[in-house]
Amino acid sequence: MDVVARTRAFVDDELIPLEPDLLSKGWVAMLPTLRGKRDEAKKRGLWAPFLPQEHGGLGLTLLEYAHVSEVLGRGLLAHWVLNCQAPDVGNMELLIAHGTDAQKKQFLEPLTRGEIRSCFGMTEPEHAGSNPVWMSTRARREGDQLVIDGHKWFTTGADGASFCIVMAVTDPEAPLHGRASQIIVPTDTPGFRIVRNISVMGEPGADHPSHSEIRLENVRVPATNMLGPQGAGFALAQERLGPGRIHHCMRWIGICERAFELMVTRAATRELSPGKPLGTQQQIQLWIAESRAEIHAARLMVIDCAERIDRVGAHGARDYVSMIKFHVASVLQQVLDRAIQVHGALGMTDDTPLAYWYRHERAARIYDGPDEVHKASVAKRILQAHGMTARKD
Repeated sequence: MDVVARTRAFVDDELIPLEPDLLSKGWVAMLPTLRGKRDEAKKRGLWAPFLPQEHGGLGLTLLEYAHVSEVLGRGLLAHWVLNCQAPDVGNMELLIAHGTDAQKKQFLEPLTRGEIRSCFGMTEPEHAGSNPVWMSTRARREGDQLVIDGHKWFTTGADGASFCIVMAVTDPEAPLHGRASQIIVPTDTPGFRIVRNISVMGEPGADHPSHSEIRLENVRVPATNMLGPQGAGFALAQERLGPGRIHHCMRWIGICERAFELMVTRAATRELSPGKPLGTQQQIQLWIAESRAEIHAARLMVIDCAERIDRVGAHGARDYVSMIKFHVASVLQQVLDRAIQVHGALGMTDDTPLAYWYRHERAARIYDGPDEVHKASVAKRILQAHGMTARKD
């Protein structure tokens, strides 16, 4: 696809050269430069590739966007420059599918134009994230308002976001999967408070890519801010996760490809002694061959899954969605670890992007459901198809 080649040229020529300054100076200092790159992305016709054309995007299919997302994964924050970063992508998709005209006018349109950012508040520190139907945040109806009280954390990008889509229990007596709703909460609403930006593996959470802990204390919003029907919160969350995992997995593959290139270059040019490159060592050769095969296999799995989602929907492809999630996350960690090892002490520094990815992408095996939960889910359905029944406790 022409858009993939053009995106690759933009990332490699315009964004990757900015990474040393980004890693040394931080997001805030680089924001004016990155905003300029956003303007350049719009001029080049690369803006919001996943969005339908009527909303200002390129209108790519899920499979087509998967290839673009891989290319964007090569660069730090390249997704943000093209306005297709998490959690904004999922929020835009939900607003397009389920938002009212008023919600689209107030929240979706400025988000698609890149004028504002958003966040998504689901995970709570008091409850296991692997059980998304178990949460304590509550929203009660008072007249024409919803009153929300709760505690969330790992709310990505909350610092600086204009609104948060909050998962809250609206009907505690309903069946498990019908208790929660999604509610749009402007972050300047009284009672919405960022407690802290969470540090990750020793890296202070001072910049936009951080995760925040938030409190909602007697937060009042119009009842018309409910997104979709009451009680549909879990269904909407699942709806965004299927395509979202395609986005994540292809981004991870893009990271793998960049890490692989750095590893191979280091192995070919770093000398153990005069005339003897590091790549002459058999163990390094094994890592290179294994990484090449694993990345290739992971890419084919994700492409196959994207085609299945386009054909039968996220629910029909749920086992394949789970498989790519835990498989690609594992490949990502393996490739990054090998690349760091080949770089030696240099790999531990921020002179390359490897350490940054290692800090932030270790979470790949945790968020969107721990790998172990996805593995158990796939295995149970396979066993049930072969006649296994289990007693319900």
